[in-house]
Amino acid sequence: MKISHFALWTTNIEAQREFWRDYFGGTSNELYISKNRPGFSSYFVSIDNGPTIEIMSLDGLEKGPHGEELTGWAHIAIDLGSRQQVDKMIIKALDNGILVSPARVTGDGYYEATINDPDGNLIEIVG
Repeated sequence: MKISHFALWTTNIEAQREFWRDYFGGTSNELYISKNRPGFSSYFVSIDNGPTIEIMSLDGLEKGPHGEELTGWAHIAIDLGSRQQVDKMIIKALDNGILVSPARVTGDGYYEATINDPDGNLIEIVG
């Protein structure tokens, strides 16, 4: 059993697609525009040896509050394969102003840092 994909609501579908392409090498399908649900559009972005992300947008969708811990998913963690890859992405994230927390070794042995996507969702990068 494996996860088929996870879905992410966004107010800027193109920025999210570019983020997943530029940071994780994702490739997407063509933009889907629903004929049954007016205002709904989505991309499926595939990452090699990793998850598929359905990036979804809906006319009138508002950004939710950030920085609070709420019921639901807290973050996604993506294994980049090595500490060197984490360090490389940290430099890129720092240059783009999306680094949330620098690299550290956690109590459970992960080497990780945290970055934000364009909507402020937390992504742990581990290696």
